[in-house]
Formats: sequence, C-alpha cells, structure tokens
Amino acid sequence: QVPLPYLVSASCPSALAMLSRLSSSTASRAAWVVGGGRRTFAQSAIVSTLQNKIQALAEKKTPQFTKLRKDHANAPIGEVTVGMCIGGARGVKCLLSETSLLDPMEGIRYRGRTLEECMEQLPKAVGGNVGLPEASLWLLLTDEIPTDAEVKALNEELHKRSTIPQHVLKLVDSLPKDMHPMTQLSMGLLALQPGSVFGQEYRSGTMKKTEYWKHTLEDALNLVAQISPLSSRIFRNVFFNGQHVAADPSLDWAGNYAHMLGVNDTDAFKEVTRLYLMLHADHEGGNVSAHTTHLVGSALSDPYYAYASGVCGLAGPLHGLANQECLRWLKETQKALGGQEPTVEILTKYAKDTLASGKVIPGFGHGVLRKTDPRYTIQRAFAAKHFPEDPLFKLANVCYEAIPPVLEATGKVKNPWPNVDALSGTCMQRYGLNQEDYYTVVFAVSRSLGCMANLVWSRLM
Repeated sequence: QVPLPYLVSASCPSALAMLSRLSSSTASRAAWVVGGGRRTFAQSAIVSTLQNKIQALAEKKTPQFTKLRKDHANAPIGEVTVGMCIGGARGVKCLLSETSLLDPMEGIRYRGRTLEECMEQLPKAVGGNVGLPEASLWLLLTDEIPTDAEVKALNEELHKRSTIPQHVLKLVDSLPKDMHPMTQLSMGLLALQPGSVFGQEYRSGTMKKTEYWKHTLEDALNLVAQISPLSSRIFRNVFFNGQHVAADPSLDWAGNYAHMLGVNDTDAFKEVTRLYLMLHADHEGGNVSAHTTHLVGSALSDPYYAYASGVCGLAGPLHGLANQECLRWLKETQKALGGQEPTVEILTKYAKDTLASGKVIPGFGHGVLRKTDPRYTIQRAFAAKHFPEDPLFKLANVCYEAIPPVLEATGKVKNPWPNVDALSGTCMQRYGLNQEDYYTVVFAVSRSLGCMANLVWSRLM
C-alpha cells in the first residue's frame, strides 16, 4: 500500500517536527524548439521515464487523497495553544510533506527509507561508497531506487541543462567580493528566472492545470543542473579572484561540483561532497528553507522565485549557518586547550564552564530528534575511516563522549546528542574547503534536491 504524505508541523525557526503518517538508453539532448509562435521543450528519454514514474506513483496516491478529503476533511488532528502561536506555530500540525519524514528516534527518512538504507541502496560513483545525491532526487520524486543506468542518464541530462546564460555570468562576476556568497546565490537564482519553463508556459495562457507539474519538473531539473556551476562560480569569484575551473561532464553531478570548487581534486573530497549533499537533501517541509520554498511556490511562483526565497531563509543564523558556527566553536575550544590532548575529563570541565558563562554549545540537540542524529553518525563513520588522526575530528570525538552527559545533567535539554552540524564543517575543512562563509551555499546546493521534489509534488497533487 502506498503511504500518504507525512503530516508535519509548521516552520519556525529551524527544522521542526515530525509527527505522524496519516496512514499506514542514454538521454538525448534536451533542446528548445520553436513551434506555434512559442518555445516548447524537446523531451529526452530519461525525462520521459522520470515523468512516467512520477505519474504512475500519483495515480496510486490519488484515490487515497480523495478518500482522505472525502472521509476525514473535518477530523481534528490536534490542538493549538496560545504558546504555539506565540512561538511562531511551533508544533502545530498543519503541513503535508510528501517526500520525507523526520522520526524522533530514527532521523530523517527519504520516502520511508532511513539514511543508512539510502547509503546502502542508492547507486554509487565508480569506486565510491556513498549514495549519490542525484539518485536521492530520483528517489524523492518517484519512491523508487534508480538503476545505475538511470542515474547515468540523469547525470548526462543534468550536464546538458547546466549552461548558465551570459547575462547571469556577467551579473555574478560584477558583484562585490565582500558580498556574502548566499546573497550572491539568491541573486543568481533570480537572474536565471527569465528562463523558467513554468513561467513562460503560464504566461502563454495555454497551459492546463494538469500540466503544471510537468513544467515545474522541467524547471526543477534545470535549477538543480544550474545551481552547482552557479555556486562554484561564486566561490571562485570570491575566494580565488575569478580563476574558474571548467566542468568535467564525465563526472557525476556532485563529483563535478567538488571538481569545480577546485580546492582538492582527490576522490576523497568528491566522496565527502557527495556525502554532504546526500545527507542534507531533504528534511520534511517544516524547516525554514523548505517551508519558504513551498509557501512562495503555492502562489504559482515558478521554482526559481520559490527557491531563491528558500535560500534567503537558509542564510539565517538559526538555520543554515549552524555548521560553520560548530566548526568555529571547535577551533576556539582547540585553541583554549593550548595544545593539550583532549580528554573526556578536560572537555567535561570545559563544557560546564561554557554553560556557566551563559554561552551555548553548538552542534548538540535537535528540535525533534531524541537520539544522535543519524547524519552525524554517518559522517562520523566516514571521518573515522578516512582521517581518524585529524586533530579536529579527534576533538569532536571526545566532545561526543563528554558533552551529552553535561547537557543532560542540566535537566533543560530534551536531546543532548550531537546533530549533523557537529561534524559537517570539520569534514569540509579536512579537504581544504575552509572558507566558512561558503558552507551555507553547499547546504543550498544540497537542499535544492528536496525543495524541487516537493514543488513538483505540490503541483501534481
């Protein structure tokens, strides 16, 4: 039986709430073709396959949605308190999330699969062990694990769609180097908006409502294809004086992004980039970036408008900046130790002193989870395999042992365990990506996958 979407709480101000389920061939080049006075899209084989799989899943789900509306439209799903309203709708069950579910004990699930299962089941790069993030996009859209051939064709399709128009390159290249990379990314996405297929079709006046999702899918694929070269160009402009690294079409989507950043050309850096992008791809619909994208998209704003707004939400200190704050805290702690080898005893005292001074310890706790974040656990296993002697990783490992008991002893923390941000920055820095102001852009590249999949399903159902 195909599960219904997940019911989640409203956004505010960080990723919130799971609550419950409501029930238990190489691609040809996609090209513009002039016809009938307007532009239409010549569809590739892999996009046709993707559309057919999405349509087939929708046909299974539609009767369930219809029954839900008919039989349970007036059924209460919870109470709303004054405190919830004052808290910005925290904990209010009022959103549907089609693609993923945040379970308090198991962490995020992509279409019912844990991240550990996704890591195991999703296709890998040649010689790699990490589930490809572009394969997770396919999973989020179709509820199916793609074959190696499907992922290969999807990657070829994304490469073909990745061209950035000259007017966008000119704009991005003209921006001040001291402008935050997230500001530049949101501007770049808006500059790409004139190319929106959905926007052009809607303005033509001939698009039927039943076709909304197909044109949204076109935009979604284009945006995912374009966001990595756009983001890498911003990176090279700001930190490397505009010395760019050409794309490598032989690489997968995530591997090519790592390649274009140009800080480390090893297979290990490509793998850690794939890992980061896969783990951050989706996180229900209640977090700021996903909810903002969904909200703006609900006005039939096209995916470029919608995700540009989501990126602005992601730029906030309480959402996307957490990983760089965690890295900075680790560095400050390392400096405070003055060369001492970190031990549980030393870090326990340091954590107590930090709390006593009125400061917080970033990277621990979560609004929903009640155990260690599986995303942290997966990153920790990667680090232990690839760089076990890295000083920052060793410090983070001791923090994992020392800090939760200190937080738990305060009696004020529901979840004292580390979250994904506790190691993300450490993994990036290990391979030379030490420009901390750019970390949120990497997050935005990853989260585009889940936000785009959600937009497609919003227009479909």
